[in-house]
Amino acid sequence: MSHLFLRTLRDDPADAEVASHKLLVRAGYVRRIAPGVYSWLPLGLKVLRQVERVVREEMNGIGAQEISLPALLPRDPYETTNRWTEYGDSLFRLQDRKGGDYLLGPTHEEMFALTVKGEYNSYKDFPVTLYQIQAKYRDEERPRAGILRGREFIMKDSYSFDLTDEGLASSYRAHRDAYERIFARLGVKYVIVSATSGAMGGSASEEFLAESDAGEDTYVRCLESGYAANVEAVETLAPEPIPFDGLPDAVVHDTPDTPTIESLVAVASEILGREVAGAETLKNILVKVRQPGGEWELLGIGIPGDREVDDKRLEASLEPAEVELLGDADFAANPFLVKGYIGPKALLDNGVRYLVDPRVVDGTSWITGADETGKHVFGLVAGRDFTPDGTIEAAEVRDGDPSPDGAGALVSARGIEIGHVFQLGRKYTDAFAVDVLGENGKPVRPTMGSYGVGVSRLVAVIAEQQHDDKGLRWPAEVAPFGVHLVIANKDDAAREGAEGLAADLDKAGVEVLLDDRKASPGVKFKDSELIGVPLVVVVGRGWSEGNVELRDRFTGESREVAVASALDEILAAVRG
Repeated sequence: MSHLFLRTLRDDPADAEVASHKLLVRAGYVRRIAPGVYSWLPLGLKVLRQVERVVREEMNGIGAQEISLPALLPRDPYETTNRWTEYGDSLFRLQDRKGGDYLLGPTHEEMFALTVKGEYNSYKDFPVTLYQIQAKYRDEERPRAGILRGREFIMKDSYSFDLTDEGLASSYRAHRDAYERIFARLGVKYVIVSATSGAMGGSASEEFLAESDAGEDTYVRCLESGYAANVEAVETLAPEPIPFDGLPDAVVHDTPDTPTIESLVAVASEILGREVAGAETLKNILVKVRQPGGEWELLGIGIPGDREVDDKRLEASLEPAEVELLGDADFAANPFLVKGYIGPKALLDNGVRYLVDPRVVDGTSWITGADETGKHVFGLVAGRDFTPDGTIEAAEVRDGDPSPDGAGALVSARGIEIGHVFQLGRKYTDAFAVDVLGENGKPVRPTMGSYGVGVSRLVAVIAEQQHDDKGLRWPAEVAPFGVHLVIANKDDAAREGAEGLAADLDKAGVEVLLDDRKASPGVKFKDSELIGVPLVVVVGRGWSEGNVELRDRFTGESREVAVASALDEILAAVRG
């Protein structure tokens, strides 16, 4: 350690919000260069390489072959698939000196499809799976939490190419199983949830989420059935339509000063002489949407008044379109939109596409805007008085909502996305006309799968899940060293003994971090706890009595062993 490029810090960095960010900086693993951009110092790089090793071993184990494509990519392939536009502001775009357009790759479906097209032309070459472990780039609007959400990050992305849908399903299962082995080896607690495909495209899609309160992803699960899904992928269990014959006609009432659901509920309760619930009201939100390369269009969204719009669910439902709330200029340009009192009638009469929550089924009766300031319509019945253009999953998902499989109630938790698997199908092979000669002599178009693991993010995830109030606690599989050997005695004999023990461990194939600094034992012990190597060996006062101390960083337990048997005891502890 007297030569290691390392400086530990006693105070948390000012911009750090989550434990992993604080500890990885304090322990000297990473350093911030710019928002969302970090350097990996020697300790951090060792852990990163350990995670890479585990990922690489499991990918090789399913027959995947590693290649490396550039991160600097030309515009044309991404223009062909429309993702040059679809990625929006999250794409890093740049030009060379000749004015040619390039991007920094956020993901590589296009390039892998083109690579296979350039090399393979016969059914005999398939199936094939290729992967890389490489830096990716996304211009995050709000990079946060250190390396948990950065603009530059290391990802393993792999791509399977099969000639049949059955082959794709097999490749998908192989990756899914490999991911489970990877995360088990890394000691990560995770759940697998149904997900949306987003800008990736494709059909089947699942996310691996590390359980963590620091996560930005909300997922839900049903404890009775095991159903689990990212909130963006939850499908609302819609009620059965209700016969509306005999229901009273809709009536418009004066409801002055009721632009909010809370104020409307209070006035409606007075009008009807009973307590009205927010769930009886229909809240209409106006946004504007723009398909890639298209023009902005108005869109009305109706949801039960006791719920809020979940931005992530809304955006996922409208992918790949851009979505924005209306501004004052938009309302001024569309005077039929009366803020706080918008109803279905004005939207449908003026050709505004109107999508509603799946709970708004035929026969349900609502209190909603009458399209005049200070007026609402009571008893407006879906299917009789208005017919929406379709449904949309945009309302928030709550604890206690029925599970889509009908087995029980949903409960929510937060997680960090660490892996994602997609059955892409032929979206990219269609885009580039990737055809090979089939067994019958006719052209066959391969079908693709895409599979990502956040390698650098996993370092932060492990730190997030495996720490205590003293510092990091790395699992042996990814620890930067096998043993942290602390010289806590100024006696020359103890120093020589510690150096000899370190040499013996090195010969036995164990990487040792030897704290030979001229610092106090207290400083050394604090650093050993902060750095988080799973086994700490202390050569201290007990040396003169023929003993060394073994400290387990996970359990906090310590024991003394005889110097004569110390090597064997340490090797047994390290090798489990």
